[in-house]
Amino acid sequence: MHKIGRQTIRFPNPPSISNTASIVGPKEAEGPLKIYFDKVETDDTCGETSYEKAEECICYTAIQMLLQKEKLQATDIDYYLGGDLLNQIISTSFTAQKIAIPFFGLYNACATFSEGMQLAACLVSGQFAKNVIVSSSSHFSSAERQYRSPLESGVQRKMTAQWTVTGSGAVVISDQQKSPYITHITTGIVQDYGVKEADNMGTAMAPAAVETIIAHFNDTGFQPKDYDLIITGDLGTIGKEISMDLLSREGFDVSNIFTDCGVEIFNEEQDTHARGSGAGCSAVVFSGYIYKKLRNKELNRVLFVPAGALLSPTTTLQGDSIPCIAHAVTIENEPQLGRG
Repeated sequence: MHKIGRQTIRFPNPPSISNTASIVGPKEAEGPLKIYFDKVETDDTCGETSYEKAEECICYTAIQMLLQKEKLQATDIDYYLGGDLLNQIISTSFTAQKIAIPFFGLYNACATFSEGMQLAACLVSGQFAKNVIVSSSSHFSSAERQYRSPLESGVQRKMTAQWTVTGSGAVVISDQQKSPYITHITTGIVQDYGVKEADNMGTAMAPAAVETIIAHFNDTGFQPKDYDLIITGDLGTIGKEISMDLLSREGFDVSNIFTDCGVEIFNEEQDTHARGSGAGCSAVVFSGYIYKKLRNKELNRVLFVPAGALLSPTTTLQGDSIPCIAHAVTIENEPQLGRG
C-alpha cells in the first residue's frame, strides 16, 4: 500500500471484489434496478415478529447467498466487517453471532459499506487476510421508527425526505486475481455545514461527498474524464444536484458521468419524494447493479462514493446540526497502476 496525498491510498497489488450478493424488499423490486438484485423478499417482515428482526434476517440472508455463490464456508473467511443504522448496529451484530466469523462492527451511517470496503482492501492488500466479507443493511420501517416517527403515527413526510431502502448488500474482497479490483481508496473527513433537519439528508451529506471527491482528484491526479461513472451514495435528487453544482464551481464537470445510488434505485412514479437512502441503499446498488456492469465490461472504472449522516435521535432532539462523511473507492477492471 502506498499513501498518496493526505487522504488516499493506492494498492500496487489491488485486492479483488470476487463476488457480491444482494437482497431487497418489495418496493425496491418495483424500481428500475429490479433485474439486478439476487433476491426479492416479498414480505418486508421476512416472517419475523418485528422490523428489526426482519433487517437481521435480510443481513444474514445476503451473507449466506454470498458464501454459496463463492462456494465458501464461514471458516474460509478471515474477517467480517459490517454495520447498519440501528442502535448498537444490532442487525449486523446479531448476524455476526450466527455466522461465527471474526467480526469488526462498523458505523458510518450510509457510508458504512464504503468504510468496510476500504478497511477490507487494506487487510487483504497488507496480507493480513485472504477473504473478507463486507456488508451493510437497512430497513425502511426500522429506520423510520428510530430516526423519525413510527409508521403507526402517520406523520406526513416532507418532500425533502428520502425513502430508506429495505435491503442488504454483501461483497467478498479477496486476494484472487479476478476483476474488478480496488485500486485506490480516499477516506473522508467529517463535514458539518449546519443542516439540522433529519428529513433533509441530501442537503446535509452533499458537501461531504464533494470534499472527498475533490480530495481524491487532488491526491491521485485523476480527472472526471478518467472515470466511466462516479456514483455517490444516498444523496437523493436534492443532494445530487447540490453536489454537481459544488463540483462545477470547483472546476470539475461531472455532468455526463455522475449519478447517485438513491436516485437510481427508485423512479419518480414510486413517490419516494427525494428517492432512496439508508445503509443498504449503496450496498445493494453496488452489489447488484454496478458490480454486474463491471463484470460485463459495460463499465471499466468506477468511483464509488457513499456518504453518511452521523446523527442520532438524541442529537436531533437536542437541536444539533448533522456531521457527515463520505468515503471513495476506485474500482477497475484493468488497473492502471502508473496513475496516482
